[in-house]
Amino acid sequence: MRYLMAFPMLALVLVAYNVMAFTDPGWLWAEAARFNMMSGASLSLQWADMLIITALFLLFIEVLKAARVGSLTILDHILSTAVFIVALVEFLLVEKAGTAPFVTLLAISLIDVIAGYSISIRSARRDVAFTGGGPA
Repeated sequence: MRYLMAFPMLALVLVAYNVMAFTDPGWLWAEAARFNMMSGASLSLQWADMLIITALFLLFIEVLKAARVGSLTILDHILSTAVFIVALVEFLLVEKAGTAPFVTLLAISLIDVIAGYSISIRSARRDVAFTGGGPA
């Protein structure tokens, strides 16, 4: 259970994107939900939009995970970096990953990596206690 906390949750969204893109690319652009607004407008969300919304929610959870201190934090950062690198290679080499939603997911993954390292470094600095006094 402890190692489950180090699992990069954004990998789930990227796997879902790949399942949708490789089984039937039309899935990404199919309507997932429609809302009638009080203004009279009709808001239509596609599955690609739903993936991005889910990724943003998971990014929030990943940032909260980065704020904790422990030995699994390093593993979490390494795995998040690996997810970003795999997504970047996929974006560069796989035609079906050359879409705007995938670029957005890639950017969210990059933000996860940068935020994770930044928060960990900042909290590590705060945990270091300097005792007063100088050379005697």
